[in-house]
Amino acid sequence: MIFATTRFFHFAHGAVYAWGAYLAFLFVKVLGLPLPVGAALAVVLCAGLGAAFELVLYRPLRARGASPLVLLLASLGAYVVLQNLISLFFGDQTQTLRSGVVRVGLPVLGARVTPIQLVIIGAAVILTAAVWLLLKRTRLGLEMRAVANDRALALVSGVRSSRVILATFVLGSALAGLAGILVALDVDMTPTMGMNALMMGVVAVIVGGTGSVPGAALGALLLAFAQHFGVWHISSKWQDAIAFVVLLLFLLFRPEGFLGRKVRKAEV
Repeated sequence: MIFATTRFFHFAHGAVYAWGAYLAFLFVKVLGLPLPVGAALAVVLCAGLGAAFELVLYRPLRARGASPLVLLLASLGAYVVLQNLISLFFGDQTQTLRSGVVRVGLPVLGARVTPIQLVIIGAAVILTAAVWLLLKRTRLGLEMRAVANDRALALVSGVRSSRVILATFVLGSALAGLAGILVALDVDMTPTMGMNALMMGVVAVIVGGTGSVPGAALGALLLAFAQHFGVWHISSKWQDAIAFVVLLLFLLFRPEGFLGRKVRKAEV
């Protein structure tokens, strides 16, 4: 959503993902708040962080006519700063948000799946459907799609692109923070956790088709299957390599992705 409405790669999204996990750790493990309360506060603060990115960093740069490359470099700088702040405040060691005894997962179709993994799957399905409905059935979603399609034409039609972009940053950052919390409950967390999630997310979006929410979900599913089936035959350290082999194959043979549309050129 952020890429479609702003037309640049928001690198600091990975930092928001990591901060969601670490803010929940602060509220739950350090301050002793209940997990639902701590997670909710962390998501709200992540949404605020996304709003700060737009209001303090990106909007002034766009007002000065900054190119997408300048915005990307600014985003990369913000990512580095936020990641180092995590290291400064929480340390570089692995932290855990989980509590209680580690138990054997539940048997599901011959595999062992932990309860938190089931929660992650359910949350992913619900939130993906909710985002799709937001984009297709609400006025805000219609405005997001209008800005993504043609910002100048949307402005002529009465759509305030600055308000839409701000809302997109808030929503996207809240979702990133929630994702970081859920993953931290499953596999613990490190300051660099956002980078891998960001890269895998980019691959999933390209494989599924840029601009398609169902395509992104389908791309993520294919990517996960390719990585984990590959581990059966080779070492797990090759998981990232498998992901980028999948990406390369799609860029070569189907660059528009599963559900993306081919770009048509017209001459006048």
